[in-house]
Amino acid sequence: MNKFFGEIIYYFAKLLEILFDGVIAITEVIVNLVKGLAKGFLALISMGGCLIIFLLAGPLGLFILFNPIFILIVVSTIIIIVGGTKLISYLKYRKYMVTEFLFDSAEYYRKGREKTFKSFDEYGTKYKNMEEEKRRKEWKKKQEDQQREWEERFRQWNEYQRQGGGFNQGGYNQGGYGGGNYQNPSIEFKKKYEESIKLLGLSNDADTYQIKLAYRKKAKEYHPDINKAENATAMFQKINEAYEFLNESNIERYETLK
Repeated sequence: MNKFFGEIIYYFAKLLEILFDGVIAITEVIVNLVKGLAKGFLALISMGGCLIIFLLAGPLGLFILFNPIFILIVVSTIIIIVGGTKLISYLKYRKYMVTEFLFDSAEYYRKGREKTFKSFDEYGTKYKNMEEEKRRKEWKKKQEDQQREWEERFRQWNEYQRQGGGFNQGGYNQGGYGGGNYQNPSIEFKKKYEESIKLLGLSNDADTYQIKLAYRKKAKEYHPDINKAENATAMFQKINEAYEFLNESNIERYETLK
């Protein structure tokens, strides 16, 4: 009897999974389509340049801008893009929470396997933790790629300087040696470093310990689970990126460039 009940739960969970996937897929298609149309429209306006500005400032432009249909289209576009993106995230969260709970329950009745968690909320917490870990890994990979890019830029610049800083085979090559185009990355590096330090509310001579403490404070302040402000997620990401950039290697490099 338990196995039969478990089978019912399992196939019900599969049905819900298919329904969730269908709704998510349809929503993603609509959001991506509207995003594409909006980007295309903005690109068209940017190509028009001064002519578009002149037309919009005229009677025809004012008629279009204040036309109820145009306003409705603009508002609807914003709602679909912003609301649709949030809806997709929410549906994925609900899908995982509900289906994983049901699949675990099915295994409990079919095979006597203990449930991982006892409530929907615990599965929801697991999903949030998984998503946060996924974002953390993506940020880390992005920062590692950026770090390798900085290392390569400084390596190329040092090699360029070692080869004569533009003198190639007896002649001056403004583009660099061997046809390359190498520019000193120090100014851009220092700018990014100082912007990252400022974001954490520290002075440029802050050490690793001070940076770590400031990061923890800022990360807690802007964590999306705690701070419900509209810009909290964006700020949280910027703070993480700043902290990843302010590693020991970059601190040492900044000290040598001062």
